[in-house]
Amino acid sequence: MTPLFTMLALYVGLGLLFLGISAPLIARRIPPNNWYGFRVPKTLSSPKIWYPVNQYSGKEMYKTGLRLILCAFALALVPGMKVEFYVSACSAVLILDLARGLILTVRYLRTF
Repeated sequence: MTPLFTMLALYVGLGLLFLGISAPLIARRIPPNNWYGFRVPKTLSSPKIWYPVNQYSGKEMYKTGLRLILCAFALALVPGMKVEFYVSACSAVLILDLARGLILTVRYLRTF
C-alpha cells in the first residue's frame, strides 16, 4: 500500500466518521447532554435551543465530511501528487471547514 493511498483511506474514513456523527444530530435524536453535540451553556439550558442548534451544527458537520471526502479523492487523482502536499491540503480543508462550521453555528445560536 502506498503512502498516498494510506492517507486517502485516512481522510475518507475521517469524512465518513463526520457523516456518521452528524446524522443523529441532524435527526434530532440526541437529547441535551454533557458529551455529544454543540454543548455550550445556552444550548444546555433548553431543549428548544438544543435541538435546532445541534441540527444546524450537524448539517455543517455533514458538509465538512462530504467536502473532506471529495477533496481527498480529487487530490489523490492529481498526477505526481506528493504525500506531504496531499496531507497539508486535506488538513487545511478540514481545519478551515470546521472553523467555518463553528462560526456559522455560533452565529445561528445568537438568533435564540
